[in-house]
Amino acid sequence: MMLSDFATNFTAQFVALDIIGAIPIYFSLTHRMPVAERKIMVNKSMLVAFLVAVVFMLIGRQIFHFMGIEIFDFKMAGGIVLLLIALAELVGVPEAEKNSSGSTGIVPIAVPIISGPGVLTTIILQASTSGYLLTTMALILNYSIAWFVLRNSNKIQKVMGKDGTLIVSKIGCLLLTAYALSMIRTGVFETIHFWKGH
Repeated sequence: MMLSDFATNFTAQFVALDIIGAIPIYFSLTHRMPVAERKIMVNKSMLVAFLVAVVFMLIGRQIFHFMGIEIFDFKMAGGIVLLLIALAELVGVPEAEKNSSGSTGIVPIAVPIISGPGVLTTIILQASTSGYLLTTMALILNYSIAWFVLRNSNKIQKVMGKDGTLIVSKIGCLLLTAYALSMIRTGVFETIHFWKGH
Protein backbone atom coordinates (compact mmCIF):
# COMPACT_ATOMS: atom_id res chain seq x y z
CA MET A 1 0.00 0.00 0.00
CA MET A 2 2.82 2.38 0.91
CA LEU A 3 4.61 1.62 -2.39
CA SER A 4 1.40 2.21 -4.31
CA ASP A 5 0.84 5.56 -2.56
CA PHE A 6 4.44 6.55 -3.24
CA ALA A 7 4.06 5.70 -6.94
CA THR A 8 0.86 7.73 -7.11
CA ASN A 9 2.47 10.72 -5.42
CA PHE A 10 5.57 10.48 -7.60
CA THR A 11 3.56 10.28 -10.81
CA ALA A 12 1.34 13.21 -9.90
CA GLN A 13 4.36 15.36 -9.03
CA PHE A 14 6.22 14.27 -12.17
CA VAL A 15 3.30 15.31 -14.36
CA ALA A 16 2.91 18.61 -12.51
CA LEU A 17 6.65 19.32 -12.74
CA ASP A 18 6.90 18.30 -16.42
CA ILE A 19 10.69 18.62 -16.50
CA ILE A 20 10.89 17.28 -20.06
CA GLY A 21 8.52 19.99 -21.23
CA ALA A 22 10.57 22.55 -19.30
CA ILE A 23 13.79 21.81 -21.24
CA PRO A 24 12.96 24.10 -24.20
CA ILE A 25 11.98 26.85 -21.76
CA TYR A 26 15.23 26.31 -19.86
CA PHE A 27 17.16 26.56 -23.14
CA SER A 28 15.41 29.81 -24.02
CA LEU A 29 16.53 31.37 -20.72
CA THR A 30 20.08 30.01 -20.53
CA HIS A 31 21.36 29.34 -24.06
CA ARG A 32 23.67 32.39 -23.94
CA MET A 33 25.28 31.37 -20.64
CA PRO A 34 28.64 29.57 -20.39
CA VAL A 35 28.27 25.90 -19.41
CA ALA A 36 30.01 26.36 -16.04
CA GLU A 37 27.78 29.30 -15.10
CA ARG A 38 24.70 27.36 -16.20
CA LYS A 39 25.59 24.40 -13.96
CA ILE A 40 26.06 26.69 -10.95
CA MET A 41 22.70 28.27 -11.69
CA VAL A 42 21.05 24.85 -11.92
CA ASN A 43 22.45 23.87 -8.51
CA LYS A 44 21.20 27.09 -6.90
CA SER A 45 17.86 26.96 -8.69
CA MET A 46 17.11 23.37 -7.70
CA LEU A 47 18.12 24.00 -4.08
CA VAL A 48 15.88 27.06 -3.86
CA ALA A 49 13.06 25.23 -5.68
CA PHE A 50 13.27 22.32 -3.23
CA LEU A 51 13.31 24.58 -0.16
CA VAL A 52 10.32 26.54 -1.48
CA ALA A 53 8.45 23.29 -2.14
CA VAL A 54 9.16 21.94 1.37
CA VAL A 55 8.11 25.20 3.04
CA PHE A 56 4.88 25.26 1.04
CA MET A 57 4.21 21.63 1.82
CA LEU A 58 4.56 22.30 5.54
CA ILE A 59 2.87 25.68 5.93
CA GLY A 60 1.42 26.55 2.52
CA ARG A 61 -2.21 26.34 3.56
CA GLN A 62 -1.56 28.40 6.68
CA ILE A 63 0.27 31.09 4.66
CA PHE A 64 -2.53 31.33 2.13
CA HIS A 65 -5.18 31.43 4.85
CA PHE A 66 -3.31 34.10 6.83
CA MET A 67 -2.88 36.32 3.78
CA GLY A 68 -6.35 35.66 2.41
CA ILE A 69 -4.89 34.06 -0.73
CA GLU A 70 -6.58 31.27 -2.64
CA ILE A 71 -4.81 28.72 -4.86
CA PHE A 72 -6.29 30.37 -7.96
CA ASP A 73 -4.77 33.72 -6.91
CA PHE A 74 -1.39 32.02 -6.81
CA LYS A 75 -1.90 30.50 -10.25
CA MET A 76 -2.81 33.83 -11.82
CA ALA A 77 0.13 35.63 -10.21
CA GLY A 78 2.59 32.97 -11.35
CA GLY A 79 1.09 33.03 -14.84
CA ILE A 80 1.50 36.79 -15.15
CA VAL A 81 5.16 36.62 -14.07
CA LEU A 82 5.90 33.89 -16.61
CA LEU A 83 4.02 35.74 -19.36
CA LEU A 84 6.08 38.90 -18.88
CA ILE A 85 9.32 36.90 -18.97
CA ALA A 86 8.26 34.98 -22.09
CA LEU A 87 7.26 38.15 -23.95
CA ALA A 88 10.57 39.81 -23.07
CA GLU A 89 12.41 36.78 -24.46
CA LEU A 90 10.36 36.68 -27.67
CA VAL A 91 10.94 40.33 -28.54
CA GLY A 92 14.60 40.07 -27.53
CA VAL A 93 14.86 42.74 -24.85
CA PRO A 94 18.39 42.24 -23.39
CA GLU A 95 17.78 44.04 -20.10
CA ALA A 96 14.48 42.29 -19.56
CA GLU A 97 16.17 38.96 -20.28
CA LYS A 98 18.97 39.73 -17.86
CA ASN A 99 16.61 40.76 -15.09
CA SER A 100 14.21 37.86 -15.64
CA SER A 101 16.93 35.23 -15.42
CA GLY A 102 18.56 36.83 -12.41
CA SER A 103 22.08 36.29 -11.12
CA THR A 104 21.12 33.25 -9.06
CA GLY A 105 18.56 31.61 -11.34
CA ILE A 106 15.88 31.86 -8.68
CA VAL A 107 13.48 33.56 -11.07
CA PRO A 108 12.03 32.09 -13.14
CA ILE A 109 13.72 28.66 -13.17
CA ALA A 110 13.41 27.80 -9.46
CA VAL A 111 10.09 29.61 -9.10
CA PRO A 112 7.72 29.31 -10.89
CA ILE A 113 9.03 26.88 -13.56
CA ILE A 114 10.26 24.12 -11.19
CA SER A 115 8.32 24.91 -8.02
CA GLY A 116 5.31 26.36 -9.78
CA PRO A 117 1.65 26.52 -8.76
CA GLY A 118 1.01 23.03 -10.16
CA VAL A 119 3.73 21.36 -8.09
CA LEU A 120 3.05 23.41 -4.96
CA THR A 121 -0.68 22.75 -5.10
CA THR A 122 -0.05 19.04 -5.67
CA ILE A 123 2.29 18.59 -2.71
CA ILE A 124 0.06 20.60 -0.37
CA LEU A 125 -2.84 18.28 -1.19
CA GLN A 126 -0.67 15.15 -1.03
CA ALA A 127 0.71 16.08 2.38
CA SER A 128 -2.82 16.25 3.76
CA THR A 129 -3.83 12.88 2.26
CA SER A 130 -0.67 10.74 2.14
CA GLY A 131 1.42 12.37 4.87
CA TYR A 132 4.64 14.33 4.82
CA LEU A 133 7.02 11.34 4.53
CA LEU A 134 5.71 9.90 1.26
CA THR A 135 5.20 13.35 -0.23
CA THR A 136 8.77 14.39 0.64
CA MET A 137 10.25 11.14 -0.70
CA ALA A 138 8.43 11.58 -4.01
CA LEU A 139 9.53 15.21 -4.11
CA ILE A 140 13.20 14.35 -3.55
CA LEU A 141 13.14 11.76 -6.34
CA ASN A 142 11.40 14.11 -8.79
CA TYR A 143 13.71 17.01 -8.07
CA SER A 144 16.77 14.74 -8.34
CA ILE A 145 15.60 13.75 -11.82
CA ALA A 146 15.00 17.41 -12.71
CA TRP A 147 18.48 18.34 -11.44
CA PHE A 148 20.10 15.58 -13.51
CA VAL A 149 18.22 16.56 -16.68
CA LEU A 150 19.06 20.26 -16.38
CA ARG A 151 22.69 19.62 -15.41
CA ASN A 152 23.18 17.54 -18.54
CA SER A 153 21.28 19.85 -20.87
CA ASN A 154 24.57 21.03 -22.41
CA LYS A 155 25.05 17.53 -23.88
CA ILE A 156 21.62 17.79 -25.45
CA GLN A 157 22.58 21.22 -26.70
CA LYS A 158 25.76 19.88 -28.35
CA VAL A 159 23.75 17.25 -30.20
CA MET A 160 21.26 19.85 -31.41
CA GLY A 161 23.87 22.40 -32.47
CA LYS A 162 23.71 26.21 -32.31
CA ASP A 163 20.85 26.63 -34.80
CA GLY A 164 18.85 23.81 -33.28
CA THR A 165 19.28 25.27 -29.81
CA LEU A 166 18.15 28.70 -30.99
CA ILE A 167 15.07 27.21 -32.64
CA VAL A 168 14.21 25.21 -29.53
CA SER A 169 14.75 28.28 -27.35
CA LYS A 170 12.23 30.25 -29.40
CA ILE A 171 9.80 27.35 -29.29
CA GLY A 172 10.40 27.30 -25.56
CA CYS A 173 9.41 30.96 -25.37
CA LEU A 174 6.17 30.19 -27.18
CA LEU A 175 5.53 27.23 -24.87
CA LEU A 176 6.27 29.42 -21.86
CA THR A 177 3.77 31.99 -23.16
CA ALA A 178 1.15 29.29 -23.68
CA TYR A 179 1.84 27.79 -20.25
CA ALA A 180 1.56 31.21 -18.61
CA LEU A 181 -1.76 31.90 -20.33
CA SER A 182 -2.96 28.44 -19.30
CA MET A 183 -2.14 29.19 -15.66
CA ILE A 184 -3.93 32.54 -15.86
CA ARG A 185 -6.95 31.00 -17.58
CA THR A 186 -7.20 28.21 -15.00
CA GLY A 187 -6.94 30.75 -12.20
CA VAL A 188 -9.67 32.91 -13.75
CA PHE A 189 -12.05 29.95 -14.21
CA GLU A 190 -11.40 28.75 -10.67
CA THR A 191 -12.07 32.27 -9.40
CA ILE A 192 -15.40 32.37 -11.25
CA HIS A 193 -16.32 28.94 -9.90
CA PHE A 194 -15.35 30.02 -6.38
CA TRP A 195 -17.53 33.14 -6.44
CA LYS A 196 -20.46 31.27 -8.02
CA GLY A 197 -20.32 28.90 -5.06
CA HIS A 198 -20.70 31.87 -2.74
